[in-house]
Amino acid sequence: MAGPLSDIRVLDFSTMVSGPVAARMLADQGADVIKVESPKGDEMRKIGNHRNGLTATFMSCNRGKRGICLDLKNDESKQALRELIKTSDVIIQNFRPGAMQRMGLGEAEVRKIKPDIIYVSISGFGEEGPYAHQRVYDPVIQALCGATDIQADRDTGRPKMFRIIIADKVTSLTAAQAISTALYAREKTGLGEHIQLSMLDAMVSFFWPEGMSGITFVGDEIDVTKYQGTMDLIYETATGYITAGAISDAEWRGMCNALEKPEWIEDERFKTTAARFKNAELRKQMTAQVLSQWDAEAILPRLDAEGVPSAPLLSRLDLLEDQQIATNGTIEIYEWEGHGQIRQARPAAQFTQHHAAVERAAPLLGQHNTEVLSEIGCTGDLIKRISSLG
Repeated sequence: MAGPLSDIRVLDFSTMVSGPVAARMLADQGADVIKVESPKGDEMRKIGNHRNGLTATFMSCNRGKRGICLDLKNDESKQALRELIKTSDVIIQNFRPGAMQRMGLGEAEVRKIKPDIIYVSISGFGEEGPYAHQRVYDPVIQALCGATDIQADRDTGRPKMFRIIIADKVTSLTAAQAISTALYAREKTGLGEHIQLSMLDAMVSFFWPEGMSGITFVGDEIDVTKYQGTMDLIYETATGYITAGAISDAEWRGMCNALEKPEWIEDERFKTTAARFKNAELRKQMTAQVLSQWDAEAILPRLDAEGVPSAPLLSRLDLLEDQQIATNGTIEIYEWEGHGQIRQARPAAQFTQHHAAVERAAPLLGQHNTEVLSEIGCTGDLIKRISSLG
């Protein structure tokens, strides 16, 4: 069964994470994604633990793609790329503003070659403004979008960052969704689109619903950190850490019953959702004190039986043994020639009428030059000349 995007071709000029992961998601859903690299290759090829010439992160960001290597300073390579653009539906690039134009591959130039192309420009900060010219990595966006305020240590107030490259991946998700929308619109109108997306905008939008609730009402801004308390919803039991939370009245009753504290149900400090929110710090301290006397293995079934959202805290290695992960088939092991067994998370979105799957490993640099260039009519001698550049 073919993937839902099996008739779509994507040229992925992007590097590192934000663009490559967006393109990888499209590949998981059946698109023919061709990663276009210079002879220097994507920097992500050089970062982290290696196997057979590929790093783990590069593998996960670029699985399912074919890869070509072209030196765009060479006229023959440029002409081959123009022919490839004619066969493509989407171009993704995440260079600093102006870089693609200097290579002769800006949106206006590409649209002359393929008028209905979906052209995606991912930037750090936007096309204009005081930061637009700067190089950008994930921590810079976290610094500017409020992430470090949201993650700040609640005891000391010291700003902290997420320990993952969250800004890149939120941008990837936003880009993939926007590309799907643009492809749908093109089916209706026949018109291409230029999607301009900054990592900064993607993160502010992502955080807004609850992370920015304190600045939503104009004129009534509040510092929400004053109402969050100092404790996260992580509790230490006698045998390990768990999380448990009660928002609704029914969940709070269940929490009290599970903890054998029925007197808390009618306590005016906790009787309503508003009261529990107002007294969140005290409520969590009292809950923590009681939970510390329980074994995790004993209290978790009680919480579940009372309808209280709860779970043990799993390490990354614990995921490999977790029964829910196993039931879902969330993590799969692939056997790819030259790479041995590779563990990957399956495509999260599964379709009933189409197939979403990881079809191949990430490409070695220039691995598919002959295959891809032959498809656009390049001859053997030309392929050799282009493929030997750099």
